[in-house]
Amino acid sequence: MLLSPGSRIWLAATPVDMRLGFDGLTAKVHGVLAADPFCGHAFVFRNKRGDRLKLLLWDGLGFWLLYRHLDQGRPHWPHAESGAVELSLAQWALLVEGRPWGALPLLKHVTPTRL
Repeated sequence: MLLSPGSRIWLAATPVDMRLGFDGLTAKVHGVLAADPFCGHAFVFRNKRGDRLKLLLWDGLGFWLLYRHLDQGRPHWPHAESGAVELSLAQWALLVEGRPWGALPLLKHVTPTRL
């Protein structure tokens, strides 16, 4: 299982080009989010329309890159201008299903200085 109850999940506030792969997304984690892509946290990126997302995760042996394209509905994104927002596992589950999660509190909003 990639994400467990102790996993830290960071949602990047600004959209990215979905053509980015491992190298491009690790550069975004390092440069834009000011975090270490090898730390074991999950980093989530979205496109401008908000109907596609990618999750990047280092498991100690290599990177996992999960891609989700929602055919119906749109995820409910938190309001953040820059940096990243930490999501709980429950928020992540609702996000990928395109369900509203406004009742669940956000864990933390972080500016791009350090995660």
